[in-house]
Amino acid sequence: MSYTTLFNCEFYLAALVIAVTGITFTLLQQRTDKLQNKIYMGLLTLMTLNCLSQIITVLAEDLKFSSATTAAIMRFGQWSYFIFHNMLAPVFFFYVIVVCGLSIKNHKTRYILSTIPFVVTELLVFLNHLTNWVYYYDKNMEFRRNWGEMLIYLSGAFYLALAVFMLMFSWRTLNSKRKAAMIYFFCIVIAGLVIQLLNIRIRSELMAESVALLGVMISIEIEDDRMDSGMGIYNRRALISDVHTYIGSGRKLYLLCIKIVNTDIIKRATGSENTDELTRMVSEYLKTLMPRYYIYSTNPDTFMITMMDADEQKAVWLAGTIAERFEQPWKIADNDIPLKVMLMAADVPGRIKTVNDAMYMADSPVPKKTETNILTGSDLDYLLRRAAIESALTKGLKEGNFEVFYQPTYYVKPHKLHGAEALIRLHDDELGNLFPEEFIPIAEQIGLIDEVDDFVLREVCKFIKTGIPQSCNMDCINVNLSVIQCMQPTFAEHINMIVEEYDVPKNFINFEITESISANDYSVLSRMVRSLKKQGFKFSMDDYGTGYSNMQSIFRLDFDTIKIDRSILWSAEKNSLGKTILEFSVKMIQQMRRKILVEGVETEHQLDMLKELNVDYVQGFLFSKPISKRDFIALIQGDNTEPPK
Repeated sequence: MSYTTLFNCEFYLAALVIAVTGITFTLLQQRTDKLQNKIYMGLLTLMTLNCLSQIITVLAEDLKFSSATTAAIMRFGQWSYFIFHNMLAPVFFFYVIVVCGLSIKNHKTRYILSTIPFVVTELLVFLNHLTNWVYYYDKNMEFRRNWGEMLIYLSGAFYLALAVFMLMFSWRTLNSKRKAAMIYFFCIVIAGLVIQLLNIRIRSELMAESVALLGVMISIEIEDDRMDSGMGIYNRRALISDVHTYIGSGRKLYLLCIKIVNTDIIKRATGSENTDELTRMVSEYLKTLMPRYYIYSTNPDTFMITMMDADEQKAVWLAGTIAERFEQPWKIADNDIPLKVMLMAADVPGRIKTVNDAMYMADSPVPKKTETNILTGSDLDYLLRRAAIESALTKGLKEGNFEVFYQPTYYVKPHKLHGAEALIRLHDDELGNLFPEEFIPIAEQIGLIDEVDDFVLREVCKFIKTGIPQSCNMDCINVNLSVIQCMQPTFAEHINMIVEEYDVPKNFINFEITESISANDYSVLSRMVRSLKKQGFKFSMDDYGTGYSNMQSIFRLDFDTIKIDRSILWSAEKNSLGKTILEFSVKMIQQMRRKILVEGVETEHQLDMLKELNVDYVQGFLFSKPISKRDFIALIQGDNTEPPK
């Protein structure tokens, strides 16, 4: 075997090993169901056939067969090589289209026309044994190029140029890994093509293409970072990436969001470890309705389905099918668990115009006042509202649109000013005045809650620094804490740093923690409360009676004051059962030796009831609604001994 033959065979064998390795790995990973996977497997198969064709050709040149047999084998090997190699560029072009998220179905005519160069050149190869227009062998069986081969190169360049155009068109929709893979592919392939075009003896073309396809596999086809391995569906990261691609490429589709709204029942009935089992069961069910590569899990109780080129009717049908399944219980740990589900279907790019819109649908709390568990069209207007609020939050922090209001609290006996609760407001040019009930949950979800809470605390410290609250005989100002802040390990140090910066008395600040928060994690919260109480800060339990009451939180967190929610007071005014609950709550808290503040006082009759029960403090519209700092100062300086009537 000559040196040249050996050299070329090594090139082709190496390329063959790479291509076969790619096929084997893809099959072992069982990732062959997507159109993208199928086209990639087609590329590897073509590479394998190309390598085999060239190996047959070069071996036939070197082995001592009869001249007729050698010529036949060489001609067949070369002919099959051109047949298969001519397919690579157009197939890769369609691979790029799919990777970029473009729809072939909606542009059939355009893509059919784009196949004309391939059809023409492939026909030239098929007829080459009659015409010799592409290549031929001379009387010495030396390979000779003809004008048709240059046409094949031009056809390949045409498809590579189309692929580059598609990439440039969709560049902003691709993630960094896909961009790097495509750039790598083009650089390696073009280098191999140019080398072989300039010197036919250096058969670098197939080797370059095999190496480039291997890079594509590593960067694009291997999706471990996009998969939830336990369920065999895609994760949150994949959803964000894919929706970004679809929106950027103008792809039309429907997003179907499935939110299980009572997963807490699983924790209470079977233990928290079974939440993963629920997610697995639901994902297995969804895979019976849709291919797994259209299903995403954004968190244990939320799934998203992409419905490509679907209309509202199809989306509603699928939502209805899923809703019917959830009308039946799910068996988890030998328990039949009834699960409630809310489904939302929105079209892209009609209602869902950005990735943030899609994630709003996945992450936002389910609307409480709905008559159906399937929301479509105008039912999803709250998503647009949420997007506007997020924008208002970001703008508000930059432009100073937040303001702290104060609602005074009063002693019941005797009537005099006790303190105030600091309540944040957001003023937006487009949305008007926003209340914390609407924007605080969103601020927590998008990571702005620390800045918002710090703003409130700093404004309160500035107010205390003026000396006005002390001169009006106020005992304290209440500052609400968010869940996120409470659970941070450095929270106590952060609070101390802010308050010490303004050099105000720490016992003038009373932090309010809602009942639901305090039941969340006693060990973390108790350490935080103990640390800050040693510094002089006070603590109150807010909204007592609105959720799952846990008496351990009152004992273990050492609250100074318990705030009874307005709903208990209002119920006590309406019926005897409500009054019994109020009386029981007050007596129990008094026996615990905690101070009591009742909020929501709006009538004299309510105030009289609380006087009889010897409640310590009251707060409500009977005295004052939350007002700006300027109005609050005017109120307390005008009359700081008797609450207004």
